[in-house]
Amino acid sequence: MIGRLAGTLIQKSPPLLMIDIQGVGYEVQAPMSTFYQLPELEQPVVLLIHMVVREDAQLLYGFASESERRLFKTLIKVNGVGPKLALAILSGISVAEFVQVINDNDETGLIRLPGIGKKTAQRLIVEMKDRLSDWQIESTSVQETTSTGAEQSLSQQDIIKEATSALISLGYKPAEATRMISRIDKQDQTTESLIKYALRSKA
Repeated sequence: MIGRLAGTLIQKSPPLLMIDIQGVGYEVQAPMSTFYQLPELEQPVVLLIHMVVREDAQLLYGFASESERRLFKTLIKVNGVGPKLALAILSGISVAEFVQVINDNDETGLIRLPGIGKKTAQRLIVEMKDRLSDWQIESTSVQETTSTGAEQSLSQQDIIKEATSALISLGYKPAEATRMISRIDKQDQTTESLIKYALRSKA
């Protein structure tokens, strides 16, 4: 099983990215929290990996920190929570915040996240509470490089387009994604912050 990839970042199309390792391109899906810690294209990148093997596919999910990967692996063990929803959850809330929401039995905090209704929120609280009881959150990323420079060069129109595309990739319908973005004050926003606020708004 693949647990880590280190290579050259050659494609970013949230939430999908591609890493070139000695001429082989590995497609990896990542949450937004990881995606926007990526370097610019053609730069070295290191990600922790969770691999899912199915009859028709071998899927790779990448994370900037071990706490993100650990939470993802724990989430997909919950009945009704697949990889796509787990990525959406990690995109909309930090690991530390998620642990706090679970410990506080905060159904409302969970329901604000994409794809989570009341029943799913209740199930998450019941099934995750014991699993998260001994967690010590580490926030150290596999890499320190960020894409701040690239963000600054994007126009507001580009940022809106990229954020909308990311929401659609996470499972929202185009009209719904556009509506979520339209609710937010876009002045001085980066793509990362725009997606974060959109995911935390109730569609």
